[in-house]
Amino acid sequence: MNDDNELDPLARLRAADPAAGVEPRAGFADDVVARAMAEEPAEEPAATAATAGAPAVQSDAAVTDLGTERARRRPRWLPFAAVAASLAIVGSAGYGIGATAGGGTSTIADGAAPPISLQSGEGLGAPAPDGGAAQEGPTGIAEMQSKMSAGGVSDMMYPVFGRNVFSSSGLSTAAGSAAAYTYDARAASNAEDVAALGAALGIEGTPVLKDGSWQLGPQDGSASYLSVSVDGTLSFYYNDPLINPWLCADGADSCAPPADLPSADAAIEALRSLITSVGRDPGSFEYTSETWEGSFTRPAQAWPVVNGQRLDQSWNLELTASAVVSASGSLADIVALGDYPIVSEQEAFERLSDPRFGAQMTAMPIAFREAEATTSTEWVPPTEPPATPTAGAMVSWPVNMVDILSARLGLSSQWQPDGSVLVVPAYEFTDSDGGTWSVIAVADSMLDFASE
Repeated sequence: MNDDNELDPLARLRAADPAAGVEPRAGFADDVVARAMAEEPAEEPAATAATAGAPAVQSDAAVTDLGTERARRRPRWLPFAAVAASLAIVGSAGYGIGATAGGGTSTIADGAAPPISLQSGEGLGAPAPDGGAAQEGPTGIAEMQSKMSAGGVSDMMYPVFGRNVFSSSGLSTAAGSAAAYTYDARAASNAEDVAALGAALGIEGTPVLKDGSWQLGPQDGSASYLSVSVDGTLSFYYNDPLINPWLCADGADSCAPPADLPSADAAIEALRSLITSVGRDPGSFEYTSETWEGSFTRPAQAWPVVNGQRLDQSWNLELTASAVVSASGSLADIVALGDYPIVSEQEAFERLSDPRFGAQMTAMPIAFREAEATTSTEWVPPTEPPATPTAGAMVSWPVNMVDILSARLGLSSQWQPDGSVLVVPAYEFTDSDGGTWSVIAVADSMLDFASE
């Protein structure tokens, strides 16, 4: 490493960050949280969803802040700073995703069923910005809960550490089999396929396999670049650091969003073209585009659809009037693995209480979402510690009673120890409050319980 840090990988990574040095305008974060928590949204988002030869679908509400690029580089970050707006820590080391007021979380009208997630929420603490020790978000989980409790909604939250008692009746006891899939990463891990993707994004040249990824374009932030990781899905990331839609002219601290923001159809068409460029069938995806007042880019998402269900590995793109700012997705194609034996709905329900399976909550309950939209967002800091407990004080050990009403069989991604990715049958249960819980559906005979 020389005096200019030209070979310092951390310095190069920071230089390539398109959001480096960009700060939100004054009050931006407060406005986003207030809008999401308001009883009536300040403005309904303009949403468009399109599928080749399929009905339009309704997308989940989402808010993109200025940390999008950084967050995309750290896929296990959880944006605790906006937890009052859209996130609640729930379940057994898992997390639940809620929608802003007026949006849905667990159903998609007239289209493919929503994705099912089996991820355990590993790494709940967000990595420190400079690579330091992980921490429980900007304020910590305990303080976050304290703030929500002050708003009068703590009794509607599911316990953080998964102390839940599940009940149900009428679930099917019939076992069976269901199709499973995988990502064929090796088939597309070559210079030709990566070059085709690069050419569609405007980067010419021959990709180089270096440091665990195919690289095309300079990686020092001096021009647009593409990186394709040699992981189980061939996940790729593209960025043009020379286009910074959030940078105000003349160095001003704040500026208005562009008046010529591309249309949703334009963003979706750009994403369809990108998918076509790598030989994938654009008709096998469902497309959504949703933006909000004050947005500086037009985002679009493409969800792979298998057996009538969206998979939880989407393609994403951000478009400005001049060009694509960023794009990401999974370059590997999805191939069938045949049928796997699956347990019945009843047996899967029993897995919700089995520590080996760790029930994952994938949408917060309706009761919490409604309370979220009507309670105050202002937190009043305490002026003194809580009162000292007295002898004989009861030990608080909250247990949530969860009444399961229905089950849905779908698909979910599951990472293998060697880095490959399976798409396996999974159940999603809906409870009486509108929350959903997921558990793997594959029978014990096809599960390897050996520790890594």
